[in-house]
Amino acid sequence: MQRRRWPVDKGHHHHQRTWPPGSDGTQRPRPFASLPMSSHASKRGLTVARTGKKRSYWFGDENGGRREPAADFSSLPFDVLRKIAAAFSVTNLWAASGVCRAWREGLQPLREAVVLVRWGKRFKHGTGGVRRNVPKALETFLKAASRGCAAAMVDAGLIYWEMGKKDEGIALFREAALLGDPAGQCNLGLSCLQAEPPNLKEAVNLFYEAASRGNTRAQYSLALCLQQGRGVERDLPKAARWYLKAALGGNPRAMYNASLCYSSGEGMPRSYQQARIWMKRAAESGHSKAQFEHGLNLFSEGKKLTSLLYFELALRSGEQNAAPIKEALLQQLPPASRDEAMSLADNWKPVRHHH
Repeated sequence: MQRRRWPVDKGHHHHQRTWPPGSDGTQRPRPFASLPMSSHASKRGLTVARTGKKRSYWFGDENGGRREPAADFSSLPFDVLRKIAAAFSVTNLWAASGVCRAWREGLQPLREAVVLVRWGKRFKHGTGGVRRNVPKALETFLKAASRGCAAAMVDAGLIYWEMGKKDEGIALFREAALLGDPAGQCNLGLSCLQAEPPNLKEAVNLFYEAASRGNTRAQYSLALCLQQGRGVERDLPKAARWYLKAALGGNPRAMYNASLCYSSGEGMPRSYQQARIWMKRAAESGHSKAQFEHGLNLFSEGKKLTSLLYFELALRSGEQNAAPIKEALLQQLPPASRDEAMSLADNWKPVRHHH
């Protein structure tokens, strides 16, 4: 019988859902399933010996000698396996599914959940040839969540939150957070800030956990708490570092605040050049205040057409301070330039800045 090969899903992935580093910044060991199946993995002390169709796993000492064989993968309880893999990326999930038959069978619910999450997003956003149907999206996410998928718990929790059913949303965020999902930890932290009374210390702890695992929204939120002294001692240099880390990860609000830190010298050395760079990136990413201020910078440089574009974008995003300057520019520019600026605004799309 021909052995079935599990396909790798190339059309869907979750950002930043890799095996997370520890809260102290050190890298946690990856599960054996995510290790490359080479003949020798010296750094991990793991040797893979292939005998026919069967693999044996041995722990080795520093001199290359063999010690006792590692526990057989198939002996790992399914419930433990699913809990470990709940926050895996799609790539790691399929890699783990190929380790052995027991893992393939144990992870089947999570592979099914990946497909359900994809359909849930289509229903939520009306993409992929389906009509937008939020109740159907919620139903689909909940089916995926029941299979142990942390990403689905977050997606379902967000819909509950938007529906005003905050308790149901928080319960799902908490479940995802317990599985080590950074988005779940971040959303649970944000809900702690909005609680009555707010639980500031728990929020900061959750932000630290998610931020250390690369979640840019948690990095931004942690920086904000450090800047304001909410739930943690005020520390401007540390806040600026987290703003910059989130900005490098592509968070527009962090880009804007990093620009302000550079321009004011708050928490980092003053640099007008860096301030303008990050203000421009925030504006290009769609931050309305940054679009207004970047427009002012362009106007001061005499770039009237481009400044009109950013004033128009800021105004469309609700930044009313841009209105009087936009009107003054419209009177100064010829009709062709005005039309060009409006056409550019109509076709404008945010730029994804990610380092």
